[in-house]
Amino acid sequence: MALRSTRTKDGGSTPDRPSRSDGVSTSLPDTPSGREVHPVDELLPPTRLFTTGLQHVAAMYAGVVAPPLIVGAGVGLTPTELALLISASLFTAGLATLLQTLGLFQSTEWARIGARLPFVNGVSFAGVAPMLAIAKERGPKDALPVIFGAVIVAGLLCFLAAPYFSRLIRFFPPVVQGTVITLIGVSLLPVAVNWARGGSPGAPGYGSAKAIALAAFTLAAVVLCNRLLRGFWQQLSLLVGLAIGTLAALPLGLTDFGPVEGARIFALPSPFHFGAPVFDVTAIVSLCIVMVVSMTESTADMLALGRIVDRNADETTLTAGLRADGLATALSPVFNGFACSAFAQNIGLVALTRIRSRFVVAAGGGILIVLGLFPVLGSMVSLVPPPVLGGAGIVLFGTVAASGIRTLAEAGMDSSANTILVSVSLGVGIIPIASPDFYTPFPEAVRTLMHSGISAGCIMAVLLNLLFHHVGVHRQAEAGETSAATVPTATPS
Repeated sequence: MALRSTRTKDGGSTPDRPSRSDGVSTSLPDTPSGREVHPVDELLPPTRLFTTGLQHVAAMYAGVVAPPLIVGAGVGLTPTELALLISASLFTAGLATLLQTLGLFQSTEWARIGARLPFVNGVSFAGVAPMLAIAKERGPKDALPVIFGAVIVAGLLCFLAAPYFSRLIRFFPPVVQGTVITLIGVSLLPVAVNWARGGSPGAPGYGSAKAIALAAFTLAAVVLCNRLLRGFWQQLSLLVGLAIGTLAALPLGLTDFGPVEGARIFALPSPFHFGAPVFDVTAIVSLCIVMVVSMTESTADMLALGRIVDRNADETTLTAGLRADGLATALSPVFNGFACSAFAQNIGLVALTRIRSRFVVAAGGGILIVLGLFPVLGSMVSLVPPPVLGGAGIVLFGTVAASGIRTLAEAGMDSSANTILVSVSLGVGIIPIASPDFYTPFPEAVRTLMHSGISAGCIMAVLLNLLFHHVGVHRQAEAGETSAATVPTATPS
């Protein structure tokens, strides 16, 4: 998809109508005043906002509640306290998503907060291992205040470092972007496979034929809905497929109603419910390293999403997006939440549905806040069984990988340097996916940095891009000019 722009008198640019090679219409919608609006800024009718926003929530819900479940169990919380931690994660994910999509101080470039893209934020899974290590060291009783203190400092670090970190965009040409986007999809596919098998190893019925059959049925439902439905209903193919899969799970006994029966109707977040934050140097260093990894992944996700929605993420957008990550992370512990970062699975949903409006994702953020305030509603979303999520996840995450392959095709793979860059980066990125314990013998800082295939592959792609396209380039150019100047010219006889 290509989006052309017309230069304006003030040196800016206004988007012309984009074109697609596959024949799908992507005309920019008109406002009542007759001015064209980019699809990212299109405000859909309320019904469409709610349903498509709910679709984003369904895609990310499991990823939001998993970290507080794991950390809460690690610090020995009671079921009531664990429910509070989950509600806090939903609530803070909604706030972070609104911050990214709607933004603050947009008229002042140096203070701008929020990428204003259809960018979903939620609890980062990267911090789970370090937080469990803190819990083991400090003991269950004192762990959460120490964790929250470290998260606050890590968020402030991200906020302050955003303008400098975003300058790395010049080291993300299309060949690096395509590699990272592909890795995002490939890294998420094992998550979908585990969901398809029943959730996670050790879960009741994990790996059973019944669970896998339900995942396959849901996958087929999503694909057929996308193929047979038209218009708005086609855009809701994922949500319809999830509903069909959940209904099919009822007679199979794979739907758990326990969370709904024990859920509270309303729960207002209580600031610092688990105690005032404690600032421990070791914990702060650990979580700051995690934050750098999250910043790398968020940068890659913003670049990927920018290409999908035809609004390339420039340095200003990256800075604003990282500021939103940092501010949301710093504020999250006040409401008993953890570090916030991008949710890559929702990028696949944007690519699948072709709904590029940031207001749709903002509606999803609003729904997350409501789910956090009304735990009984949040528990109803959890009725979707893991195998159903797995079947839909294969479509979502595969779509992200396909977008990366498309970007690589546009980047040009006829260069041997680019071929080596992509092959080595993909290989390094797949190491923690194929062998999760590969980096166990290494120091904790290395494990934190390399445990994610996205961050590992991204770092390798940037380093190889520096090696092949930056280091020694000027000297080679000068050598070429000198060689051309010393070549003897033929004289007529």
